[in-house]
Amino acid sequence: MTKLGLAGVGRMGSGMLSNMLKSGISTTGFDIRPESDFPNLPVSSDADAFADGLETLFTVVRDADQTDEVLFGTQGFVTRAASLKTVVICSTLSPNYVRALRARVPDHIALVDAPMSGAEVGAREGTLAFMIGGADLDVAALMPMFEAMGTNIHHMGGFGDGMQSKVLNNLLCSSHTAMSRLVLDWADKTGVDRQKLLNLIGTATGQNWFTSRFDQIEFAHHGFQDDNTIGILVKDVTCALDAAPEGADTALPEVVREAMRGLKPIS
Repeated sequence: MTKLGLAGVGRMGSGMLSNMLKSGISTTGFDIRPESDFPNLPVSSDADAFADGLETLFTVVRDADQTDEVLFGTQGFVTRAASLKTVVICSTLSPNYVRALRARVPDHIALVDAPMSGAEVGAREGTLAFMIGGADLDVAALMPMFEAMGTNIHHMGGFGDGMQSKVLNNLLCSSHTAMSRLVLDWADKTGVDRQKLLNLIGTATGQNWFTSRFDQIEFAHHGFQDDNTIGILVKDVTCALDAAPEGADTALPEVVREAMRGLKPIS
């Protein structure tokens, strides 16, 4: 039996791990927090124990720095896990960073990028959308895991193409979030009932994911903080800008990023 592990049992990783287990896929989680923080999940904070026999590693950490820690740094599973055969990058990162991993990871380890969309609610419900980049055979072998965690699975091309697709998707997600929050703020200030407006938008041309699940999305009411989901979306826009085509007009994404940074909590 291939030993499967998921590093980063946070907002997204906990739901992903739970759904693989519910589907009968034996999976162990790794997190730097103590095991007592995960009373209902098989999570270890012992890097050596997690690495022992590990063959397939999903990484679901926040950013490139944490990914470096998992792969090459403090945890260093690329070398610590002697049996490692496949690494699946699920974090949203700069496509430039992701593609550069190929030169840093030994050739015998397959690399697949599989960032996902759907927020914490999608991870919990098992309805994530995956945007995957990697060789056909590698992706096919991982398909049961993706199907346990998501309902919309898109193989976008070679390694790195999934991440490029994800940051483009998240540019739209961020713009929807920023503009929808502005629209709802204006509705409140002009006396339009918020729920009635959301119901209207759901049936009209302004329809988008953020407004359609406003009451279920965990960050819908949040203001910007570096360590919350709004902050992660700001990071994602930065990742998209890092990999913008040469000569691209980046003015609008930069405006969206600043609008996201200016969001305040709402009731």
